Amino acid sequence: MKRIIKTAFFLTAFVSVGFTVSSCQDAIEIEQPGQLDDNAIFTNVGNLNSFLLGSVYSSMETSSDIYFTAVFTDEVKPGNGSGGQEFQLHRHFLDASDGVPGGIWSNHYRLINRVNRLIAGAQLFTPAASEQAQYNNIIAQARALRAYAYVQLLAYYSPDMKNSGGLGVIITEGIPETDAKLPRSSNQAVFDVINGDLDFARATLSYSAASNAAARFYVDKGFVNALSARFNIYRGNATLAKQYAQDVISNSGLSLTVSTPITTTSAPTIGSAAWNSAFYGVASSFNPYRNLWNDSARGEIIFSLNRLATGVGANVGTNWNTNTSSVSGVPMWFLGRNLFNLVNTGSDVRRYTYIDPTSIIDPNYATSTSPITSDRLVIDKYPGKTSAPTRNDLKLFRLSEMYFILAEAETAGNNLSAAQAAIQAVRVARNYNGTATTPVYGNAQTAYADILKERRIELGLEGHRYIDLKRMAVQAGVTMDRNPTDDIISVTNLANGSYKYTLPIPFTEISANPNIQQNPGY
Repeated sequence: MKRIIKTAFFLTAFVSVGFTVSSCQDAIEIEQPGQLDDNAIFTNVGNLNSFLLGSVYSSMETSSDIYFTAVFTDEVKPGNGSGGQEFQLHRHFLDASDGVPGGIWSNHYRLINRVNRLIAGAQLFTPAASEQAQYNNIIAQARALRAYAYVQLLAYYSPDMKNSGGLGVIITEGIPETDAKLPRSSNQAVFDVINGDLDFARATLSYSAASNAAARFYVDKGFVNALSARFNIYRGNATLAKQYAQDVISNSGLSLTVSTPITTTSAPTIGSAAWNSAFYGVASSFNPYRNLWNDSARGEIIFSLNRLATGVGANVGTNWNTNTSSVSGVPMWFLGRNLFNLVNTGSDVRRYTYIDPTSIIDPNYATSTSPITSDRLVIDKYPGKTSAPTRNDLKLFRLSEMYFILAEAETAGNNLSAAQAAIQAVRVARNYNGTATTPVYGNAQTAYADILKERRIELGLEGHRYIDLKRMAVQAGVTMDRNPTDDIISVTNLANGSYKYTLPIPFTEISANPNIQQNPGY
């Protein structure tokens, strides 16, 4: 890892959350005006909490995960406003110098470094007895966020997360004073760090009230158990994955967001001008599921990264649309054709939630001589906020994912009827007629294929598909599934088992750290 600095600089004065601090890599030996060391920063619980809010939470960024996954897999196709950006990733040219997958590495390690700094700073003072609970709560939130970062890093950079002795990622502890040229640890060693953080957080935190809309922006026990469910299903521990997914479903107080009402008295016809105005309203919609994506309601969201109209964090909407989520907003990427075909059936609310009404949908796309211009499927899953048309919260955990994890765990235990029931519950919630058909699973492969299909639809453009194909495609007997019209050249689908389902360690890390091992194939 690169050098981690122990000093900090005030970037702003005391504001609503206290103060914001950051580290500066180029100013180790130079005393600068306003420079403070950690002994001056971490002096009380109030300052510790300000660091958590202003430096730890604000350093979380998953837009690289979302963008890379969408472009590299089968979620998007080039838009008519594209100038060729990231076409090499779309065509599966992947190496250690590419900045997009490299951003996944640096973003998650930045978060780990900030958490390590907070934990070290917390040891510099003793809280008053009346503040001990808040002190523990702050550390628990930070440790849960560190566990999240390690889970994401393993999912992308470990060749086989189900092999406990396999190659993992770098474990960083404390605050190294000089360049730390650390080797990669085994998966099991990283598992131990993750479990230690999650166990501490679980014992300290409680579930927030489901009615508290703002609670979705802070780590609580729901976050901890949702992450535990995801972590364990990723590493192949179906028993624990089931336990934690069920705990969230039973105890979070959340329920699957429904897709009704689908019309109103003043907007009775789906697709009419009046209906479009009411359904796609940026500030809010009459439809509960749509309100998940315009950020006006919590719904089934367990945890989101808060992206205010002005503030920290990337504008996730600019991944797909340059200006606005409309056909005139210079779309860089359209929704992939086969993903659209999956939602363009029956009474699925996602058909309307994911696609902007200005889209130009070509029923003859398969024979079009220019499907990029004739078949414009404008992505609207991130519709923006009032006065910020390309900014939206990033939904890291939703209740529907817990149902998918439960279904996968039940399949691993050969309880196929329970797996089918979990998938059916999500499909009914997304069907505005309140009906859905989930086939009876005759064997595990059929179940895995259907679970993967529903994950593809429901979790599309949220950063899951690459990892899901890596870990589930072989079990499901399926592959990446691009439509032949999803590029302006011949379309390819990455073969199962390709080394490219594991990201390369970034060149910036390899060049500075002779002790780190590159992943096979790069």
